[in-house]
Amino acid sequence: MRTLVHLPLALLLAPLLPGVIHRVKAFFGGRDGVPLFQLYYDLARLLRKGAVYSRTTTWVFRAGPVVVLASTLAALTLLPLGGLPALMAFPGDLLLFAYLLALGRFFMVLAALDTGSAFEGMGASREVWYSALAEPALLLALAAMARQSGALSLNDLYASLSPESLYTPGGPALLLAAAALLVVFLAENARIPFDDPNTHLELTMVHEVMILDHSGPDLAFLEYASALKLWALGSLLTGLLLPLHEGGTLIDAAAGVGGLVLLAVGVGVLESCMARLRLTRVSNLLAAATALAVLALMLVRRGA
Repeated sequence: MRTLVHLPLALLLAPLLPGVIHRVKAFFGGRDGVPLFQLYYDLARLLRKGAVYSRTTTWVFRAGPVVVLASTLAALTLLPLGGLPALMAFPGDLLLFAYLLALGRFFMVLAALDTGSAFEGMGASREVWYSALAEPALLLALAAMARQSGALSLNDLYASLSPESLYTPGGPALLLAAAALLVVFLAENARIPFDDPNTHLELTMVHEVMILDHSGPDLAFLEYASALKLWALGSLLTGLLLPLHEGGTLIDAAAGVGGLVLLAVGVGVLESCMARLRLTRVSNLLAAATALAVLALMLVRRGA
């Protein structure tokens, strides 16, 4: 029964996280801001509309949003939320999780290139650049956590964590892995300091420029998949920093959702207090995240 809880929670509550971030940013900016449930309204509006396709696009452009949403949903089935186990688990599923997200990104890039627009090609190029630097940090951080726990499944890995884990000799390695995952979380979800999902400045757009030609249900699929990806990578981070479980299904679910809301508040505060990095400095920050993950892996191996 507990394995069936996380996925419905993610499907229902994931669009709430961008709303929390917007409300926090509005509070810091002294504005009223958009409603907390704005993304729900946007998705309902887009699903009622029809899609418009350019005559220069092919089936790749139409398949992109469907593959992005399907791959993100498949990744969520492998992911626990705090004390709530994942719907599916097997040794090595952490690699499948990473590459399901990569599959969605691959088809989003293909769909952007299929339009033949130089503008979208620029965004696709930047997206691939970011992901090429972020993926090593994600995989190395997961490898450090797997080495520390002795488990190759996300379910077993997070089930082995407890609040005391951060105070054991392996605690510093877990904190370094968490720092690397935080950078990956911001980069993969197109958040400041890597990207600004609200920007409309042509020379700085990355994620938003790749979805400019999508409309109607296709755009709704992409926006919903972005919210689910925010939830998925946030679950990885909060599960490491707030490893609370075995308190009953409702308590574990409340703790997991509460951790994600706290993370969204933290992202809103961060985006209110700092500016976006120059493109030439993005690679430095992602390389630093990879270095943190490598250091975490070295500490774990040394302590083993």
